[in-house]
Amino acid sequence: MIQKLGQVMVYVSDQEMVKKFWVEDIGFSVISEEDNGQGMRWIEIAPSDDSETSMILHDKELISQMQPELNVGTPSLMFVTDKLDELYEKLSTKQLTIGELVSMPSGRVFNFADPEGNYFAVMEKDI
Repeated sequence: MIQKLGQVMVYVSDQEMVKKFWVEDIGFSVISEEDNGQGMRWIEIAPSDDSETSMILHDKELISQMQPELNVGTPSLMFVTDKLDELYEKLSTKQLTIGELVSMPSGRVFNFADPEGNYFAVMEKDI
């Protein structure tokens, strides 16, 4: 039986640039970096070292060559925070693409883009 979501695969063109964005701009931690010695490299990142779910940054071109049937599009991810205003202000001071804070029936939310133009959202929620 499935018990939880462990990892989300995110396929990117420039792993180093995207890793730098998530770590330096968003504040994620690098959990691990692996290289199989045959050209395949992956980077595991998460909001913190003890997060239950992490993201794995894979090389989009390499994965597409290895498994052409695989959908390497960016998943639509919704993150949660109990400090939405603080996060919004922090990201607003950087040279990032971020959307406006909007109120939804489920709470306030905004979106932001990584350097490759992939959009993600953050929702306010008591954690």
